[in-house]
Amino acid sequence: MSTDTSTAYVPVAETLGTVLAPAARPRRPSALSSSMTFGWRAMLKIKHVPEQLFDVTAFPIMMTLMFTFLFGGALAGSPGQYLQFVLPGIMVQSVVMITMYTGVEVNKDIERGVFDRFRTLPMWRPAPMVGYLLGDMLRYVMASTVILIVGLILGFRPGGGIAGAVAGIAVLVGFSFAFSWFWTMLGLLLRSEKSVMGWSMLVLFPLTFLSNVFVNPDTMPSWLQVFVVHINPISHLTAAVRSLMGGTADFGELGWVLVASLLLVAVFGSLTMRLYNRK
Repeated sequence: MSTDTSTAYVPVAETLGTVLAPAARPRRPSALSSSMTFGWRAMLKIKHVPEQLFDVTAFPIMMTLMFTFLFGGALAGSPGQYLQFVLPGIMVQSVVMITMYTGVEVNKDIERGVFDRFRTLPMWRPAPMVGYLLGDMLRYVMASTVILIVGLILGFRPGGGIAGAVAGIAVLVGFSFAFSWFWTMLGLLLRSEKSVMGWSMLVLFPLTFLSNVFVNPDTMPSWLQVFVVHINPISHLTAAVRSLMGGTADFGELGWVLVASLLLVAVFGSLTMRLYNRK
């Protein structure tokens, strides 16, 4: 009969002292550095899953071609004339529609348990949320650029020139960044990504189609004009972008969009971080 003479390893005091000895800790990353890191993570997802770019490339092109050539003659007399009116609206609709993917990605990471790891890291607490939005801003710029290029090929000529077009895109991207905080809140609040997508369709379709994106509100019933012209934020955003691209900036609409963007960040950004800290 053999006997086991092995014994458990017991570290001596000197070894423990060496391992646990205080040493210089790495510096805590700044808020900007943490946010940019998570923004880069969001862009790497696009690199590894390029199919995500369908909504910012093929879909905007399809919408531009379809509405210009199917409805242009009936609504404005010719596709070319209608293109001058509808292209800024299609740009607004396409970009606003993809803001909901922020909430979808947040919800995915929660289901996979990634957020549990994020919460243990010594970094600025809102960094993961801000990083999601920074990554999605690239998608917004790409969608806007694709639509503008297609429009220029088809004959769209912005009265404000390149400067007006860039200013219009900047206003659109800024509002979309603020609006995305609403979807991050829903991403934290709802149980599945399908729920987030379902709610997004319920919110975005009425907002984008009951607006001045495709037609002039003057042709609508008076009771509907109250919502479309005075209440719907997408109408104010479209009017602001359209005015910048047309070379006649509407400062009233631009001011409305700025105030709405600040309120969206203040309200839904605060609610998002409250849910994130407590989830």
